[in-house]
Amino acid sequence: MTSRLFFGQTVLEAGQSPSQAGLPFFYVATENLSSTWNIHPQAAASGDGYDLLSLISLVPVLVAFLVLLLRAFLAIPYRPRWLRRFANEQVDDPKTLTDGEVTKAGPNLPNALLALAVFGSITQILAIVFELAEPIILQQLLRAMEDGLAPRSKAVTFAILSLVVRLVACQSSVFSLWFSRRSYERSRGEMITMLYEKTLSRRIIGELAISDKSTSNGDHLSDVVPGSDMPLKVSEVRPKKAHGPIRAIGQFLNFKFWPSPANKQPQQPASIGKIYNLMRNDVYEVAQRFWEFPSVVRVLLSLVLSVVLVWKLIGWPCLFGVLTVAVAQSINAIVTRGLLRYERKRRVATDQKLKKTTQYVSAIRHLRWYGWQDVWLEQIMQARQQELRLSIVTGLLRALINFFNYLASDMFPVAAFYAYTILAGKPLRIDIAFPALQLFNMLENSLQAIPQLITVLLNAKIAVDRIEDFMGEPDKDETMERSHFGGRQEIKLQNASFKWPGTSHQVLENLSLEFPVGLTVVCGKVAAGKTALLQALLGELEWQSGQVTLPINSVGYCAQMPWLQSMNIRENILFTSPYEEGRYRNVLEACALTPDLAAFKDGDLTNVGEHGTGLSGGQKARVALARAVYSPAKILFLDDPLSALDHQTAETIVHKCLCGPLMEARTVVLVTHRTTLCKHLAKQVVEVSEGRARVLDPDAVPVMELSKAVSSDSTETVKQDPHGEDEEAEKPGEFMEDEKRAHGGVKAAVYWEYVKAGKLRWWAVFIAIVALHRLIGVGETWFLKAWGEAYDVPQERAASGFFDNLPSPEVNVRPWLLGFSLLAITQAAVWGIWQCFMIIITYTAGRRMFMTVMRRVSHATFRFYDVTPMVSLSPLMSNFGALLDGLATVRAFRAQSSFQDRLIAVTDAFQGMDHFYWSLQAWLMYRFDALSAISTFLLTLLALYTGVSPGLTAFVLIAASNCELRSLKFPGSIAGYGQLQMDFVSVERVVELLHLEQEPPGPVEPPAWWPSSNGDIVFQDVTIRYAPHLEPSLSNISLRIPAGSTTALLGRTGSGKSTLALSLLAIMKPETGRILIDNIDISTVNTQTLRNRITFLPQDPNLFPGTIHTNLDPLSAHPPSHCAAVLARIAPTQPWTLSTPVSPLGANLSLGQRQLIALARAVLRRSSVVILDEATASVDSETAGQVLRVLREELSGSTVLVVAHRVEAVEGAGGWVRLVGGKVEGTGEVVVGMPG
Repeated sequence: MTSRLFFGQTVLEAGQSPSQAGLPFFYVATENLSSTWNIHPQAAASGDGYDLLSLISLVPVLVAFLVLLLRAFLAIPYRPRWLRRFANEQVDDPKTLTDGEVTKAGPNLPNALLALAVFGSITQILAIVFELAEPIILQQLLRAMEDGLAPRSKAVTFAILSLVVRLVACQSSVFSLWFSRRSYERSRGEMITMLYEKTLSRRIIGELAISDKSTSNGDHLSDVVPGSDMPLKVSEVRPKKAHGPIRAIGQFLNFKFWPSPANKQPQQPASIGKIYNLMRNDVYEVAQRFWEFPSVVRVLLSLVLSVVLVWKLIGWPCLFGVLTVAVAQSINAIVTRGLLRYERKRRVATDQKLKKTTQYVSAIRHLRWYGWQDVWLEQIMQARQQELRLSIVTGLLRALINFFNYLASDMFPVAAFYAYTILAGKPLRIDIAFPALQLFNMLENSLQAIPQLITVLLNAKIAVDRIEDFMGEPDKDETMERSHFGGRQEIKLQNASFKWPGTSHQVLENLSLEFPVGLTVVCGKVAAGKTALLQALLGELEWQSGQVTLPINSVGYCAQMPWLQSMNIRENILFTSPYEEGRYRNVLEACALTPDLAAFKDGDLTNVGEHGTGLSGGQKARVALARAVYSPAKILFLDDPLSALDHQTAETIVHKCLCGPLMEARTVVLVTHRTTLCKHLAKQVVEVSEGRARVLDPDAVPVMELSKAVSSDSTETVKQDPHGEDEEAEKPGEFMEDEKRAHGGVKAAVYWEYVKAGKLRWWAVFIAIVALHRLIGVGETWFLKAWGEAYDVPQERAASGFFDNLPSPEVNVRPWLLGFSLLAITQAAVWGIWQCFMIIITYTAGRRMFMTVMRRVSHATFRFYDVTPMVSLSPLMSNFGALLDGLATVRAFRAQSSFQDRLIAVTDAFQGMDHFYWSLQAWLMYRFDALSAISTFLLTLLALYTGVSPGLTAFVLIAASNCELRSLKFPGSIAGYGQLQMDFVSVERVVELLHLEQEPPGPVEPPAWWPSSNGDIVFQDVTIRYAPHLEPSLSNISLRIPAGSTTALLGRTGSGKSTLALSLLAIMKPETGRILIDNIDISTVNTQTLRNRITFLPQDPNLFPGTIHTNLDPLSAHPPSHCAAVLARIAPTQPWTLSTPVSPLGANLSLGQRQLIALARAVLRRSSVVILDEATASVDSETAGQVLRVLREELSGSTVLVVAHRVEAVEGAGGWVRLVGGKVEGTGEVVVGMPG
């Protein structure tokens, strides 16, 4: 027999050396090794053989091709605008984050990612080349074992070579993981900061006007929450060209998966839910592709080389197997189109679910005050069900794609062996079957990875489009030319007109104003345009015409709804300014915060909680005011900071703050309804009416208050009584609780909760199917072993053999082929059922856990909302959420760069932990692979020295290889277990919510007439505290409020008035004593019934997205005509109808307008007990007087409690109760002109 060695296209005859054939040094160096091993002794006879060295020689060529491919891919000119921004490339209109500071150009990101991708791909190429060398070595090992004349050392040598190859392959895989993770982490971090930067500069669109036809010139919530259901006008959508590397390739291939951008519907501005979804999901979808790019190279290269090696092993019959793959991919191309369509729908459904959930969590207190939480919860569950339905559809389509690929991979060897044995008539021996099977397994893994890669690439394409849409939204700076920002302290408007972004209706028209140094007071009725004027001066509105000069430096801005961060009081006041002891103390004194801080255990280091939950309304307003005053800004815009304060505190702030030394040489624009406090101090007074403004004669300023106030606390009391400030806001330092953190691994109880949520019967069936699948896989390999061995001793097989009934394959191979086919088809079918049950379990568990968690949160104790940041799920998301809530304030202070730096620090910390985790994974992966290689080597030696047959040896080695390949993916492996632990951290947090303390529902269901119009409200020695470890908020309260009366609750800010009012809703149960309404102890009454029959109107009413009708009557308990009549009585001057749209949180309405809608709710409900907690604080006095007269007429038979700081709010009240430090200081009847 003539021996030949294959080196590329050169064939060495026996006795000829590589040097004699003119081969390179590498081949010369392997001459002795090849000759010693006699690598291909049977190649000449069979025509079969492998070329290990030529396979390795392809590596440089493949690497060079990869570099060119990557460079061409990243150089495609159709690059999205946001990707160019992401890459720090020059764009047409670069934006600056700080005054005059252009963002410094960093390194070219595509080149950096290219380098990382190239290194990762090179190591992947090395790994796959050495992995594909294993079947070659296995073939030679089996031939050495079959050759009875070959020395044992020859087989041992091949075993050692297999060990070395596997060790090199696993080291290459670790290098690939390292480089690809670096690429992933960098791209993820860059995109997170990119989205954050866009949010900082993004124009607030759409939700600022009710409609173009019926909008008022209303004040608007100044710190607007981005996003609403209001559509962006077609004129606002900038035309986009077809771009992006994936779309460019798709167009080149005439691929019709993606619709042309010209056919896209006008985009809506991104809602809160969508922005969160972009950050949590879409960024990861895109960044993950950078991580998996070497995997793309690996899979494609493995697929091609596997087919090539199979060709070299069995020849042309492998084409029949390739045909099965082609058919499967053709079917999958059709299925993928449907998958893409439903995936887009699913993401939209996820956005809607997140938006509704976020809105629900933000409004949970208000919903529970009215007893409306169940209605909203049902809407959330419907949105969740829609998301789950689409998730099932996409999951089934993915499973269908995977099934066809799995079936094709199983039918590949069937078709190939059919052609090899039937058509070619060759025997399927052990040294052919098992190397081919190993190659088929590698090919199977590649084929199974292809649909997943296609799916994730399609998902990434969707994510890219979503990010691109968000990045394409107009920026704030685009609404006004830079030349308009030129003044240092100069503010001028000349015939200037403005509109809210995304609308066509002008909100301010023909304004001609100058704002001199000193105090300018802005007044006007509800929705006249006062807040809109401040927004225009901040550059948040779109300039339409006229001449505008605005300040380029930072502005000290105090929003109408105070925006505070979850930090301590000092950090909120300092914001981005350095700490100066003297100035800081002066600001605290001027803003009347010194008594408050003295009452807190930690003083100004007290944490205020998320959104300032730990402070009363007045305290929040004064901290926000102190932040503006402390800033070095020469211009201050103060949007009604006095509305939440009692008269004495407001008067103190006017004299000490607005007229004090802190305001020298500063331009102050103050919006207020309480003009009597400050009109005599103003340099000018501006009245805004219906979008127009005029400067008033100081003597002609309308009187906004009838007298000083009804609160009896004097300024002297403010100074002397540090304990008068609230206990109702608790002590914030003790108020917030740190999130509970579990240490060590995820507890078994967490896994058990998830198992129970998925239902035990489904898990039992699932485990049985997995076991059956693995059993069939082992049986298929054993069947192939028996088939191969049957050629050697066809007439002498043991009588006890399992396959004795089958004829010899040399006589009739068809039964063997049929059995192998049935096993392959059965295994594919079982695998498809496996995937379906995975979908069932995840659907069941996800649905049940989400439903249970939402219900538990909806009925948790109110203290849970106080101490738990509900929306912020991580420091990264918390930082992002804080920005969304206070965007206008951040931009006014020019604090964008500070927030960007903070995000970068948080992102670095997060990515550092993630990098450390994956470094440990790489460490484990290498050791697992090395141990697997060593164990396989030891098994081989054991087989060699115990005389095990070649067939059984091949079976064991193939089984070990399959076990390794699957264990790398299976959660039971070390790496898989580590990833499972990481994934179940989220489940752990969900499980924690499953065990929330629930509010007792109350055992007593009162009669339908309760409370009657004749029932008094009685407090009997009531003491209330928010938590056992806190001081009482109300102490020994004993009083009687007559039925049908109107009673005023008086006291300075934080004296306990709101706590007493909320106690009537059984939010806090008395520690001692009891509260009776119509002779029934409310602590025993069903809480849902109680809150449905009592109406509470807070100072900052919360409106819900929808219409005015759905906000007045979300339960549809009243006819529309009744609702319209009530609305007309409460707000006769507002251009509203029941169908007028309302944005989330009422963002398209002023605070005064929102209070009017809340008052209309109270009239519509006509409860026997009505509580008004500063319900008209943001309404001008004239409108407030009219509304309160309507309330007295409509609620003449109701018991009304009024918490008020202004005299018109309690005009007509029959009695009063004065609170100081949570105790009743006095009661009496209201007498007109009474002192205090």
